[in-house]
Amino acid sequence: MTLPWFAGENRRVRVMARRAFGEATAFLRHTRRLGWADLAVMAALGGVVFAASRLAHGAVLPLRPAVEIDLSIRALPGYTLLSLMRGLAALILSFVFTLVYGYWAARDAVAEKVLVPLLDVLQSVPVLGFMPGLVLSLVALFPGSNVGLELAAIVMIFTGQAWNMTFSFYRSVRSVQPVQLEVARHYRFSWWQRFKWVELPASAIGLTWNAMMSMAGGWFFLMVSEAFVLGSRDFRLPGLGAYMSVAVAAGDGRAMVAAVVAMVVMIVALDQLLWRPVVVWAQKFRQDEGQGGGEAARSWFLDLVRRSRLVRLVRHWRRRAAGSVAAPPRPPAEAKAGSGLAARLLPLALFGGLLVLLVLGALALVHLLREVSGATWGTTLLAAGATLARVLIAVALGTLWALPAGLAIGLSPRLSRLLQPVVQVVASFPAPMLFPAVVALLAQLGIGLSGGSVVLMLLGTQWYILFNVVAGAMAVPSDLREAAASYRITGWRRFKLLLLPSVLPYLITGWVTAAGGAWNASIVSEYVAYRGRTLTTFGLGARIGMAAEAADFPALAASVVVMSAVVVLFNRLVWRRLNDHAERRFAP
Repeated sequence: MTLPWFAGENRRVRVMARRAFGEATAFLRHTRRLGWADLAVMAALGGVVFAASRLAHGAVLPLRPAVEIDLSIRALPGYTLLSLMRGLAALILSFVFTLVYGYWAARDAVAEKVLVPLLDVLQSVPVLGFMPGLVLSLVALFPGSNVGLELAAIVMIFTGQAWNMTFSFYRSVRSVQPVQLEVARHYRFSWWQRFKWVELPASAIGLTWNAMMSMAGGWFFLMVSEAFVLGSRDFRLPGLGAYMSVAVAAGDGRAMVAAVVAMVVMIVALDQLLWRPVVVWAQKFRQDEGQGGGEAARSWFLDLVRRSRLVRLVRHWRRRAAGSVAAPPRPPAEAKAGSGLAARLLPLALFGGLLVLLVLGALALVHLLREVSGATWGTTLLAAGATLARVLIAVALGTLWALPAGLAIGLSPRLSRLLQPVVQVVASFPAPMLFPAVVALLAQLGIGLSGGSVVLMLLGTQWYILFNVVAGAMAVPSDLREAAASYRITGWRRFKLLLLPSVLPYLITGWVTAAGGAWNASIVSEYVAYRGRTLTTFGLGARIGMAAEAADFPALAASVVVMSAVVVLFNRLVWRRLNDHAERRFAP
């Protein structure tokens, strides 16, 4: 008698379970052979579990009117660990958002017309434009604990991470070589197979470097995210950002130096234990036809993990499970029809829900803007023009040094290994902490805040250009570099004919995200607290800062709307046309 398919499946599962138990037992008999690699893996996993438990424990504590920040050195490691976990949680959220939003925008021509301009708006909306409402809403949603505050801090860090990752992934998916898509169609890949084997690998290098930049950008508003005060209400959370904020306010030089040292140590450790291994791992997705030359990128921690018996055992079990577990048989026509229907209905449902949310938000915004006078609108538009000029100057100055530096780092594995930690430290350091020193230096040089705000913008936005150029340079195929060397194409001709066309899509992504970051940074570069007084200059960022401090929500909404409109219009008229030209002119 023929058994039904599920009976055979159960028997197969039992056989697999017995086999896995036997392998685990054999492994446990040899635990004395565990080496340093296994101990390092277990220590890393234990550290992650411990840090996550600390964050979860703090989130479920009762909400208190105020949090006392201990400025002693012994409290600093715990604060640093909490901030690191918030940053990693925001990075995971950013990665999920990037894959869903970026892929949807790249593969749905109808939704793209809404999603890409909306992304322009999201990256340009300053933190102070929505932070009060977000914090109050989440605190009201979780009134008995710190969960709302923790979520608010993570979302604030997320807003400094997600946009450049999404732009990079969106442009990478759109730039996949036509021959690869044709091969996928020839072999009848499903959308998931095309995503997994074609589109995601093509975006891996750019996504890796933009994720590093995202982590750095998330620290930019760390002091604001963890030390938010609204009127008489104190919404501070224990963390490195709050520690920095209290130390600066108290003028405690010893605590400020300790905070700087803690951040540097955290960034270097994160670079060596996370980013350097990921960068080396991502090199396997280079689209090369030749082997290239030079020194190969290496990571001591990745080599250590690969030698771990625990990791090898997990990988062995994964391969056995992937090769042994079979899905129950289904009629091919039925499966194809069901999956096709779901693939068509899900984007439509998401797009419809998004449109409903946009309409509701627009109605609420219109009701708020009815209180704004015509004179206020005129002044706001003039302020937007002044800030736009500063943003473009900052992007141009950043390009002058970031383009050659990024090419040098990306084309040399040795320079990448040596300078990547340095760049990570400098890019990740919260630029607002340096603003008082920079303002004092500019004052000594006789430069006012009108021109000095460009320098302050540059401190936080130039890294978007550098990281994207590095990613583009690392993605230049080795066979093209070898061909250029064979034909003795060097110097300016090499830059013009090979390097610039290869990195131009990445450079445009860097320009877009750097400009968006500069707009966001304008609220802290045109409105600076210095020696007990507030320095301002005429610009949209200063108007947003003053409106937020005065709780003038109509003026704040008007300024945010104008900023978003200017960013979207400039992206449509300038950055999008440059990107379309790059795709037409330099497509593979």
